[in-house]
Amino acid sequence: MKEKKILVFAGSARAASVNKKLAIAASKIAEESGAEATCIDLADFPADIYNGDEQAEKGIPDSIRKLKQLMAEHDGFIVVCPEYNGHITPLLCNTLSWASRSENDEKTMIAFAGKKAAIMAASPGKLGGVRVIPRLRDTLAELGVMVVPGFVTLPNAMQAFDETGTLINDAAAANAKTVIERLIQTL
Repeated sequence: MKEKKILVFAGSARAASVNKKLAIAASKIAEESGAEATCIDLADFPADIYNGDEQAEKGIPDSIRKLKQLMAEHDGFIVVCPEYNGHITPLLCNTLSWASRSENDEKTMIAFAGKKAAIMAASPGKLGGVRVIPRLRDTLAELGVMVVPGFVTLPNAMQAFDETGTLINDAAAANAKTVIERLIQTL
């Protein structure tokens, strides 16, 4: 049986982001669960704020073309997103907006077609990013991505990792394993 390929990314560009740490931990859990995980940093795929006039004039940025290719090559996603005032981050919104655009004779929504995803959030606060989860689920669903049941939130995330970046919050790790294995089973 072919190993399932999962693309993992966080909606944060901050170097010390707890959401990036959670994405890295999730990719390790996915690999331990039998999938091939590729963890990327959205900061490596920069793009100006989406504007249809810019797309018409200059086309889709090469960085987004590369991201779309990566997305198309993977069976599913693990998306980890910080909460910005209860919403997904501008970085994630902009990246997904660009990735949803097609050009030339490209199949519409090629980066999202037939994809499934697991969703997660981390926060230094007590809520763990729980307010962003429904908005993240809705955003992905509007792109045609089926989000598997369940989610992971990581409260007090500044204390959830050891100095090597390993997730030491046992409850969150167990929950992540459950949600990731559910994703793998659906791929």
